[in-house]
Amino acid sequence: VDLPVEDVQVGDVLVVRPGEKIPVDGVVLSGSSTVDESMLTGESMPVLKQPGDEVAGATLNRTGAFRMRATRVGRDTVLAHIIRLVEEAQGSKAPIQRLADLIAAYFVPAVIALAMLTFVVWLAFGPPPAFTRALLAFVSVLIIACPCAMGLATPTAIMVGTGKGAEFGVLIRSGAVLERAHRLRTVVLDKTGTVTQGRPVVTDVVPANGAQPDEVLHLAASVERVSEHPLAEAVLQRAKEAGVTLAEPTAFEALTGRGVAATVDGRQVLFGNAALLAERGVGLDGLDALANALAQQGKTPMLLAVDGRPQGVLAAQDPLKPTAREAVAALRALGLDVYLLTGDNRRTAEAVGRQLSLPSDRVLAEVRPDQKAQMVAQLQQAGQIVAMVGDGINDAPALAQADVGIAMGSGTDVALETADITLMTGDLRGIVTAIALSRQTMRVIKQNLFWAFFYNVVLIPVAAGVLYPFAALLLNPMLAALAMAFSSVSVVSNSLRLRRFRPTHGQG
Repeated sequence: VDLPVEDVQVGDVLVVRPGEKIPVDGVVLSGSSTVDESMLTGESMPVLKQPGDEVAGATLNRTGAFRMRATRVGRDTVLAHIIRLVEEAQGSKAPIQRLADLIAAYFVPAVIALAMLTFVVWLAFGPPPAFTRALLAFVSVLIIACPCAMGLATPTAIMVGTGKGAEFGVLIRSGAVLERAHRLRTVVLDKTGTVTQGRPVVTDVVPANGAQPDEVLHLAASVERVSEHPLAEAVLQRAKEAGVTLAEPTAFEALTGRGVAATVDGRQVLFGNAALLAERGVGLDGLDALANALAQQGKTPMLLAVDGRPQGVLAAQDPLKPTAREAVAALRALGLDVYLLTGDNRRTAEAVGRQLSLPSDRVLAEVRPDQKAQMVAQLQQAGQIVAMVGDGINDAPALAQADVGIAMGSGTDVALETADITLMTGDLRGIVTAIALSRQTMRVIKQNLFWAFFYNVVLIPVAAGVLYPFAALLLNPMLAALAMAFSSVSVVSNSLRLRRFRPTHGQG
């Protein structure tokens, strides 16, 4: 049954066919397809959607048909949220606009007084017809000094800048945020889910004592099959990717802080850390050195023993996002000081820092969630203008404390509500886009204000008749109106140059 989108309710099951726009936000129930999300994220590559994946309203279904359950409709959808943010940003005033308003508050009475003085001087000392010339000069001064260009200088640039940011998946909450962002000197990056993908993956499978890699993976994944530990999912995913078949474990035992034990294919299997193997009297046969080397790389080693003999080591790691290194390099190229902030142990944190080419003194490790805002405050007390980038509930206080809080669109609702800037994708290069856009927008605003004042300062004396004694030239009010209109057009045209803004990297 075809229904108007206004009639769709939360919980309704919808069928989306190839080539159709997805009507509301929801979750895929069955079927799969690729979805063009460029309208939201700026990313041109379609995204594969399978059962359990979230889809957003107004994005375009490309290839397959699927069934979805509506989760957000009307004003609650992602698109509606974006529209509200952009409208609020475009209607807000940046601090530099308040400066222009303050100047205009004094400028207007001064111009009226100057126009009246011009009228009196022409009436008293001007050649006949003195009244006509005085009136023309009076009107010309008022027209040419109209502060419309000053009034347009900031809001036009902010409207174009925030709209351009939204086009690249960067939502800026207000004009004040856009202005603050250009003064940033320090960026603090949360690690898990921001710099890294937020879920561990198995990176190494190293067999020992004649075992084969598939055999090691088969035993490790089979024993983890009924485990609820986060690393168990990573091991099972690696086994699935390798096409390894699993056995059903028996006599399963979870040993908190050490690992797991079970019987697989009639063999006694231990899978965990070195302390577990030592506790059960299993010699490591040199695997401890390999485990330490993997740990130095920021990975979590897991040792496998079968029937009392070590059989191999698996290592898991929360990998960096594909564009993390490029984003950090680009931020540093902009002259920004980049810090990595995490609650992980220092060894893991410094390993991630090395991958990002950050010096060890820029890696803040073992920071509890309640201490993150304190760390940001300490940087601010040292005179830094700080941006905090995070995605979780534990990042919200730090996002609020920072001069500019930047949240990942994939993060929690509380982080998104606290942040000043939202990146609709998990791509850290959006931070570079936001700061570069802010800097370019502020340059345009300053150019606009310069030209607005330049016109007034140069042409008011001309309108008042300062050239008349030398060239018998008195500005016609129609020409004054044309010059005034041209000043407004030049300001708007300069602001529209921001439409040509493109990120310096490949985002979007």
